[in-house]
Amino acid sequence: MNYVIETNKLTKLFQVGDISVQALRGIDMLVEEGEFVAIMGSSGSGKSTLMNLLGCLDTPTGGEYFLAGSRVNGLSKIERATIRNQKIGFVFQGYNLLPRTSAVENVELALFYDRERRIKNMRQAAIEALERVGLGDRMHHSPNQLSGGQQQRVAIARALVNKPSIILADEPTGNLDSRTSLEIISLFQRLNSEGATVILVTHEDDIAQYSRRIVKLKDGLIISDHTVENRRIADSSQLISKVGGGLI
Repeated sequence: MNYVIETNKLTKLFQVGDISVQALRGIDMLVEEGEFVAIMGSSGSGKSTLMNLLGCLDTPTGGEYFLAGSRVNGLSKIERATIRNQKIGFVFQGYNLLPRTSAVENVELALFYDRERRIKNMRQAAIEALERVGLGDRMHHSPNQLSGGQQQRVAIARALVNKPSIILADEPTGNLDSRTSLEIISLFQRLNSEGATVILVTHEDDIAQYSRRIVKLKDGLIISDHTVENRRIADSSQLISKVGGGLI
């Protein structure tokens, strides 16, 4: 098995004044290459903490974490930043785009953090990433000239441009209406069918049903982990815009 994520008794303790908060209490989780996993849980369940650990944005208090075969525990901030840049693509609920910068420049910006300069032609890579998400005709538009769904597509293109091993999406449909949410999920399903490993944090059960596997957390523990039966398919063929023939 090729595991892109492997955790063993992963824990996270936060100290708030004199109070200790055990956010994660021992997470054992395996994610194979090419999976589409939804992580669910109510507020305070630990799902955001787990996402931050998986994305190397934070470090665990205890346990072990391996990302694409590399042991993350004990790495320096610079080493974790290198792993984030080369192996992880992030998609956030709030898009996190620079407002006065074009779509292609927003995507290209992600490549400036690659110290090894693995991609030589950064502008071409950014263009190809935007074309991959159906925004080839919007590359010179700034965020305020794009719809919410289009802005999230720019964010997804930015996540893809470094050719990561895994895409981590934290509530990527949280700011979108139902139709636009379906368009974004359709895109994630297509990327997954092309080989991308996708881990999606969501509190919406109907969104989770588009994944292949659902992991549910409660009080810092995994309480269920199951394959999605009768998985929903977001039919992107029905979501084609008449404007330019591209995806909305």
